[in-house]
Amino acid sequence: MTDDDIFKLVAWILAGFAFGFIIHRWVMPILSKLASRTRLKSDDLIVETIRQWIISWFVALGLFIGLRRIDMDMRYHNWLANGLMIFYIISATFILARVISGMLRIKASGTDTVIPSSSIIGNIVRAIIYIIGLLIILQSQGISITPILTALGVGGLAVALALQPTLSNLFAGLQIIASGKINHGDFVKLSTGEDGFIDDITWRSTTIRGDADHTVIVPNSKLADMIVTNYYLPTKELSFSVEAAISPDNDLDRVEKITKEVIAATQKECEGTVKDFEPVVRYFSVGDNRINLRAILRVSEYSYKFPVRHQFIKNLHKRFQQERINMAVSLQTLYIKKEDAGGDA
Repeated sequence: MTDDDIFKLVAWILAGFAFGFIIHRWVMPILSKLASRTRLKSDDLIVETIRQWIISWFVALGLFIGLRRIDMDMRYHNWLANGLMIFYIISATFILARVISGMLRIKASGTDTVIPSSSIIGNIVRAIIYIIGLLIILQSQGISITPILTALGVGGLAVALALQPTLSNLFAGLQIIASGKINHGDFVKLSTGEDGFIDDITWRSTTIRGDADHTVIVPNSKLADMIVTNYYLPTKELSFSVEAAISPDNDLDRVEKITKEVIAATQKECEGTVKDFEPVVRYFSVGDNRINLRAILRVSEYSYKFPVRHQFIKNLHKRFQQERINMAVSLQTLYIKKEDAGGDA
């Protein structure tokens, strides 16, 4: 290789870098701005992903063209062409894997519909795309993929027998996601007592984040067999009740009216309440020296239930004191046995 050949090679590499830098620095930002104006978010992801590879593509193209201008044995040129093809296939595979797995996490603009974004789906999609990319590379190099597919089929059967618990969790996770009854971000309560927000569904387990920011990890196969209460279905809005016991001496109509006023005031002042909810008060039982009532409030989602209930109890207690409404008092009858003072001398 002469000095002139080296100069030409360097010139082509620099030309490829310069051209790629121009597109990366000025053309792609314009495309990004155009994509940001559309309602779809997938085009933003596509532009941003391709932008990361632009300079590498043109540098590789400049290297290829520069080496083609050098007098070399034809087999070296063939190797160079194959190497460039493999590079472009690999880059296209990574771009496709990132775009498709990223699109699974995109929330449609102006709606509350979310495409399932659990990592199990993204991992499976990426693995399938990587395998397809590898098979395309092998096929482009003249390597027959039929024996490979046959070996994978036989080997897959053996692996399936050896990894039955793992595959059980995998397919249980896919079943959970496909059902649409448990989604990322939902607040759920398990039949075993644990509750929290669905943080992720992986190939092996489901992660639940509790109110105290602790993490509960449940195998997917176990979760599929549990009774699960999803507080976000069919809607996030939730009605809950607060019970109180009053003395039978009170005027029940007056107590009901005051309690409804307290519910309305609490719904108005607290964050996360349904403002147009009509207060509901129900008497549901009569006991010894007490009448039990149930006040019903409504919040926009489960997590608001606790602060709203806290504030309502404070407001109700204060208002009952102001209106001189008597709360129920538990009565107990004590029998005292008096010892005989004049016992045997």
